[in-house]
Amino acid sequence: MKIYQVGGAVRDRLLGLPVHDIDYVVVGSTVEEMLAKGYRPVGSHFPVFLHPVTNHEYALARTERKTAAGHKGFVFHADPNISLEQDLVRRDLSINAIAQEVNENGDLVGQLIDPYDGIKDLQQGLFRHLSNAFTEDPLRVLRVARFAAAFPAFSISPETLSLMGAMVQSGDLETLSKERIWQEFARALEAKDPQRFIEALDQCLALSFIFPKGFVELWIDKQGHQDIQRNLRMIVDTSSKIEDRLACLFKDVSKAELKDWAKEIRLPNDIADFCLIASDFEFSRWHMQAAPMLDFFNRADVWRKPNRFKDILKLFQDLGIDVALWKKVFDRLMEIDSGAVADEVAKRSSSSNLGQMIQNELQTARLRVIEKALSQ
Repeated sequence: MKIYQVGGAVRDRLLGLPVHDIDYVVVGSTVEEMLAKGYRPVGSHFPVFLHPVTNHEYALARTERKTAAGHKGFVFHADPNISLEQDLVRRDLSINAIAQEVNENGDLVGQLIDPYDGIKDLQQGLFRHLSNAFTEDPLRVLRVARFAAAFPAFSISPETLSLMGAMVQSGDLETLSKERIWQEFARALEAKDPQRFIEALDQCLALSFIFPKGFVELWIDKQGHQDIQRNLRMIVDTSSKIEDRLACLFKDVSKAELKDWAKEIRLPNDIADFCLIASDFEFSRWHMQAAPMLDFFNRADVWRKPNRFKDILKLFQDLGIDVALWKKVFDRLMEIDSGAVADEVAKRSSSSNLGQMIQNELQTARLRVIEKALSQ
């Protein structure tokens, strides 16, 4: 039985980057031997175990066979006779197919094992697939695009890009679950250069599969493309939050279209709401009149979630947009004592419709505040 550290941990260590998730492959062992050594089994599709002390994941060396569409349509075969090279070749890119032997405590003890020239590709800054089996997993299209965002100095080999395009054209991406799509998208947004994710998907004609139609139209328009690039560069420099970066990308997409897209891709509710309000604000900020402004504040629910709107104002300010007047109006509105307004209405009336009367009075008070702020 031999144990190897593989994948991203080896890659990142060679690049001088922090190592986070560590994966191990066990060659020459069986399920029974792993259990006897105290490893705990996890996963239902193939033999993966947790180390009895470190809780790191250890997988038996395995091969795989495509049996159905999608990234889950595989049958895995684990056997003590499967070699490390056979296990590594099923991976996506050469830079993720480098291994190094470790002892049972996880300490590195062996030389680097690089059967598919991953080190050379690391040195050349190249994303290169290992075999045509790359096309059997459509998730790899998004994964490679996400790697492009994480490693901006790297390029995708023409042959790999060609395979990615063929996978898009075949409709394979339609088999991906919305959860996995969002998972890759979110990780790309958090990466060093999210624009590379968009560019990679554009290169393999996958942009319309991931992004709203309104965004794609802006991206292919010369001025819209430049605006997106500029805005994204600015927000990447000021914020690492997913909601800021996504709202920056989609602020010029209509709220109605964005709402449909968020539902389709199953965007987390808090991120979806933030992006929808930012989109609404982009269109509303051109209507600096009291009634439209109040309507926007009501739609944005600033009365219950004022900090969310503060974050949106900061986002637009970071993009170089003048929001001083909106901030002034918002600050004045926050000074209204809604409790005092409710008490005053209650003193004047005992109507069964008291709640609606209080709401009407608040609306009137807020409208007056906005009118006064705009006139000064």
